[in-house]
Amino acid sequence: MTLVRDTGRSPLRWGKIALIVVAVILAIPLFSPIVLRAFLFHPFYIPAGSMMPTLLVGDSLFVSKYAYGYSRYSLPFSPRLFPGRIFGSVPERGDVVVFRIPKDDSVDYIKRVVGLPGDTIQMRQGLLFINGVPVVRQRLSDIAVDEPCGIGDGNRTKRWRETLMNGVSYETLDCVDNGFYDNTKVYQVPDGHIFVLGDNRDNSTDSRVLSAVGYIPLENIVGRAGLIYFSRAPRAGGAPSIVRTERIGMLVH
Repeated sequence: MTLVRDTGRSPLRWGKIALIVVAVILAIPLFSPIVLRAFLFHPFYIPAGSMMPTLLVGDSLFVSKYAYGYSRYSLPFSPRLFPGRIFGSVPERGDVVVFRIPKDDSVDYIKRVVGLPGDTIQMRQGLLFINGVPVVRQRLSDIAVDEPCGIGDGNRTKRWRETLMNGVSYETLDCVDNGFYDNTKVYQVPDGHIFVLGDNRDNSTDSRVLSAVGYIPLENIVGRAGLIYFSRAPRAGGAPSIVRTERIGMLVH
């Protein structure tokens, strides 16, 4: 008797493979938003004016999670799957980042990086010093919109343009002369940490306030601010908000 081996695949097995392929293809549109949010981009809403004039109350933006690698804070629900960061890198001075504050790692903050590990940071009469060198600052015209100082009297607010030593340039606001944190001690940024400031310097709780925010561990960074995808200006008294169409599509610098 001659035995013959069937080296082909049965129609039943091919049918199962086809079903698996179809299921994967159909699942991509269903799960891709979850994957995008978990690993690539996280939507973030600006609820306060600490980053004015760069970011306004009512801005909605995407945060790039992969920009500095991943920590547990990059993932939904912050699971303790691994320590530190994987594929990690240090932000550059001037980057706008979202992070979890050490005092309460359930709270997201957004600020600008001005100090890297080993830097010294100080404010003198409202002027930022990095490693003992004053940051270049240019006076701009005052602004009188959006009440950046939170006092509701419509006063004009001083505006400046700062340029860091790496060429990053951005605007800042100065609500009052000689504000509470316009003159500070010298801060020494520890290894593995960054120092952050709000662009609205007199209306921002940031690394200058060691008891509330302080130095930010690199592990606590969620990602880098990227694109403003929507912006709506809230109005007092329950009036309908106004869509700021001119801000949609802006990159955060």
